[in-house]
Amino acid sequence: MTSPCPPLSDADWPAEILDLREGFAGALNVYRTMAHHPALLRAWAPLRQHIVKDTALGPIRSELVILRAAHRMGSDYEWAHHVSRARALGMPDQRILGMRGENDNRPDGEDGLIAAAVDALFEQRRLPAPLEAELAQTLGRKAVIDLIATVGFYSVLGYILMTYETPVDAGVAQEMQDHPL
Repeated sequence: MTSPCPPLSDADWPAEILDLREGFAGALNVYRTMAHHPALLRAWAPLRQHIVKDTALGPIRSELVILRAAHRMGSDYEWAHHVSRARALGMPDQRILGMRGENDNRPDGEDGLIAAAVDALFEQRRLPAPLEAELAQTLGRKAVIDLIATVGFYSVLGYILMTYETPVDAGVAQEMQDHPL
């Protein structure tokens, strides 16, 4: 299938969001795909700043949430990109692979708690009260809310990526080829 919304080239980039191209949006195919809808991409930018940069989860926990969400969605794009980001943060491959664990093979400790939370959101569309309480005790309530928002944010990205068959960015694809999990 040829995508009706392939990542936009610089030559095809909408003038009304030219300022975003020089920042985060021009760097990744996911945002080059979203650029087909300039108003959405503009509105997306502040939420992205919070979810990606300013989250109460912190960078490691955030990557764990995203890896689990990418796995649950089946988003190869998000999985590959966040394997790369997790590695850049110093996360060992075994820990990354743990976020693919199912049921009894889920990781232990805090990683397992995060995986259980993501799973609950996908399966039950909510965090059951006992799980939310344990998460709040372990991570803090703001981090729990950011976890929920992160799953929602990356679910929307996954829907876009998979609908429009957005290709993994070349550098990340090469990294995954050169250094598979």
